[in-house]
Amino acid sequence: RRVLVRSVPRGSASPPGGAAPAPARPAGPSGSSTQVWSDFLSVRLHPKSIYVIRQYMHDGECGCLEAFGQGERLLQDPSCLEELEDRLHFYVEECDYLQGFQVLCDLHDGFSGVGAKVTELLYDEYSGKGILTWGLTPVLSNMGDHQKNFYRLMNTALGIVHLSSHSSLFCPLSLSGSLGIRPQPPLTFPYINYDASLPYHSSAILAAALDTLTAPYRLCSSQGSMMHLAETLNFSGRKVVAAWASLPFPALRGCSLPDTLHAYQQDVPWKLLSSCREQKVSCCFAQSVVLRGVCKESHSSCPGKQPPSPLHACESTEQVLQHYLHTLFPGAFSTSHVLEQPCHTLPPYPQFFSPLLTRQGFLQDKPPTVESIPVLAGLQSSPTLRTLLRSLHQDLHQADVRRWPSFFSAGVEHEDFQEALQELRTLAQCYETGFEADESEDEADSD
Repeated sequence: RRVLVRSVPRGSASPPGGAAPAPARPAGPSGSSTQVWSDFLSVRLHPKSIYVIRQYMHDGECGCLEAFGQGERLLQDPSCLEELEDRLHFYVEECDYLQGFQVLCDLHDGFSGVGAKVTELLYDEYSGKGILTWGLTPVLSNMGDHQKNFYRLMNTALGIVHLSSHSSLFCPLSLSGSLGIRPQPPLTFPYINYDASLPYHSSAILAAALDTLTAPYRLCSSQGSMMHLAETLNFSGRKVVAAWASLPFPALRGCSLPDTLHAYQQDVPWKLLSSCREQKVSCCFAQSVVLRGVCKESHSSCPGKQPPSPLHACESTEQVLQHYLHTLFPGAFSTSHVLEQPCHTLPPYPQFFSPLLTRQGFLQDKPPTVESIPVLAGLQSSPTLRTLLRSLHQDLHQADVRRWPSFFSAGVEHEDFQEALQELRTLAQCYETGFEADESEDEADSD
């Protein structure tokens, strides 16, 4: 499923879109024969939960949904639109308290256009409900086919503009180093040995992060909602946020949380998952952070002695994390949540972990089977997003897009595309700091 829409009622403990693995047959040692999560799907889906697009192939060289305009046009068909609305109403009516919708959507192909029309439909039909959209992109490699590469670039740019405009919050998710015309190497993780070319592996990492990021508004014990999360991060037009995660969170077995965080004051232990090129985040405007799998009782060390740092003087795990975030980002609005439940990684989750991890994902020196891991993950409204959005705008602004008339023949007008480029530039400017704003004005004068 390339576009997945899910209504989220209060107390929905299951992860979005089946992000965490459901119990199923075990994976092989390397997972080489497994391609995607649905290879393990053992749950019988309700017929109303699936809408199959039969006009296009999922894979193959021909008959693919490869252009944004093709995807938009699919949902302009009255019969298709009526069927989709019927399926949505079926589930919405089952909710006692509807928070909103989560949309997981490919950015790099024609499903970007499908997602854009879906979010537009949700925005019009369910005003006031949260719409959190996750734009997914596979790990990219150097592409020899210039047409496919520019199609990918144009689909991505149009997707970011349209999906963010009709969503409460939009987050690009990928293990690719960048989304521009020249893809950067995929991310590496210190305690995960994964195959970046295998969707089974890359989707597992993103699923663990997504399951963690969305926990605050899915739990019965939480006071927040999807809309509350969006409103804390999307002020001043900043509807695009970056995701990051420390997976697994590098905690020594038996070590307190203050000890662990104190060791990472300068070199933060997380990776950006939104293809922003940069990995060093020096500041942010607002953020929502979740730490899971850490025992709340072990928040302090050496009781009765002088605390070795302000982190050790905190009275609870929540205070430790909050103090750490305020130290790293002193001017940012930060919300944090600490959950004792770890992220479970039993099969069919791929066993690609370092032998230095215990069965619970803590650091050690013997190689067991990893059953669960602690995870630290967050969403940030950060100036680093300017790099992602600005590089996309520059790549397309400098290119002669008229060389690809087949892309525009699929349904997108050239004038609409240029307008979307301008919106992308405006969106990038929302994430500028003072010096960058002056630089942006100079560039505008030179255009």
